Amino acid sequence: MSQKELKSFLDSKFEEYNQPDFIPNDPICIPHEYAKKQDIEIAGLMAAVFAWGQRKTIINKSHEFLGYMDNDPHGFVLNHSEADLKPFLNFKHRTFNSTDALYFIHFFQWFYRQHDSLEKAFTEELSREAKMEVRLTHFFELFFSLPDHPIRTYKHVPNPARKSACKRINMFLRWMVRKDDKGVDFGLWDTMRPSQLICPCDLHVDRVARKLGLIHRKQTDWQTAIELTENLKKLDANDPVKYDFALFGLGVEEKF
Repeated sequence: MSQKELKSFLDSKFEEYNQPDFIPNDPICIPHEYAKKQDIEIAGLMAAVFAWGQRKTIINKSHEFLGYMDNDPHGFVLNHSEADLKPFLNFKHRTFNSTDALYFIHFFQWFYRQHDSLEKAFTEELSREAKMEVRLTHFFELFFSLPDHPIRTYKHVPNPARKSACKRINMFLRWMVRKDDKGVDFGLWDTMRPSQLICPCDLHVDRVARKLGLIHRKQTDWQTAIELTENLKKLDANDPVKYDFALFGLGVEEKF
């Protein structure tokens, strides 16, 4: 189809799937259970980190993890005792285990004792025009800047420098940065623009994008996510990742 036809098709699918009824069956339902900014950030990042496998399992594991925090993630990371950490010793989701869980909590405590928003982990000391590759590498380096950080946890915080497509962290950033009146994405952060976001490139999005000619690169890595986003910018330069709704919906709901 022509670019004009493709834009019309994906715009209609974006409108169809960017609706409140998208929320309950998607990991984004987890941060939607909270109202406090810091709770949304912590719950959102954990749900994104767990976004590997079936959505129902991701949601259940997110509930389990946050339940151990008494569903008060910000208060928990700031004020927990050593005894409060015991339930996490048995936590596991795929390759994410207790070592990873305890380090995430340790990082959150360290960070939120200094800052009021996780946004600063992606923006502090960086130009407003910094590319997303720079921001994600900065976050990775900051996240693992604490002494004795576990090397095994690297796999759960993707980094473009390691050639990862960074699907989960790009999804989290979409949630935090995109703004519209549909109520799905939160739009809590304003020091990054939607035009700077990179489209999350999961299996469904990747498959549909290839069928539509939006990806030609053989492998799926950071450069693939860039290629997809650049092609989506031809359809909407200001908000290219809105088409994540369309591509994901076509892949999961319609088996396109």
